Amino acid sequence: MTVGRRHVAALLAAGALIVGVAACAAGSSGASASSTAESSAAGADGTAKPTGNITVFAAASLKATFTELAGDFEANNPGTKITLNFAGSSDLVTQITQGAPADVFASADTKNMAKLADAKLVDGTPRNFATNVLEIAVLPTNPASIHSFADLAKPGVKVVVCAPQVPCGAATDTVEKATGTTLAPVSEESSVTDVLGKVTSGEADAGLVYVTDVKTAGDRVKGIPFAESDKAVNTYPIATVGTSKNKDLAQAFIAAVTDSEGKKVLNDAGFGTP
Repeated sequence: MTVGRRHVAALLAAGALIVGVAACAAGSSGASASSTAESSAAGADGTAKPTGNITVFAAASLKATFTELAGDFEANNPGTKITLNFAGSSDLVTQITQGAPADVFASADTKNMAKLADAKLVDGTPRNFATNVLEIAVLPTNPASIHSFADLAKPGVKVVVCAPQVPCGAATDTVEKATGTTLAPVSEESSVTDVLGKVTSGEADAGLVYVTDVKTAGDRVKGIPFAESDKAVNTYPIATVGTSKNKDLAQAFIAAVTDSEGKKVLNDAGFGTP
């Protein structure tokens, strides 16, 4: 009788153990399934989208394209706000080095980006995302009969260029040296948009701007290409500013500028691919 009771007790204990193991297995399987479901959900959505606000400092020649790209980015990323500040690249570098709050810097040349990098104000390696070349902008009536770069040096022609420290001004200087042509501008502007403004207002007979500026201006100006422009191709780099307080969002915006859709917007505006 004692042996029988012990046998029954052993059987009951073994049964309880089996049930417990089965329950644990089921619980483990359930947890694994739950974890897999969460992982799948995360995978379907991709990485978590950053939110918040950033300020983008960009070369004046990027105004039309970056305004479009920022609008698209905000629409695709609810909860984000992109504030844009456009000016000559050299002016933007000065603003940033003096402490202006910027998260992203897009320059119209590598020289001004290098100034920020040398000042340890760039986070990571800048990415080249576009190229641009100069073109002569005149009023549709072309009052001074400009047909070539050399024509800009003719007596009495009122030509406006960018200041030497501005990328479009540096490019102009390069073309002058390459062609042996010396210009006598009536003014030197701090941004390419200011040069274009002098032309459209009739204050200048011609201005040296970028191909993209002529395209953006539409029928307000006539563009005159010149072969020597290939002597000064400007490459545009973009980078996160080291002092940015929202680097995830800054990097996400840079990714949008440099991806296939961003390249299409830039190419449609006349920018080349580096």
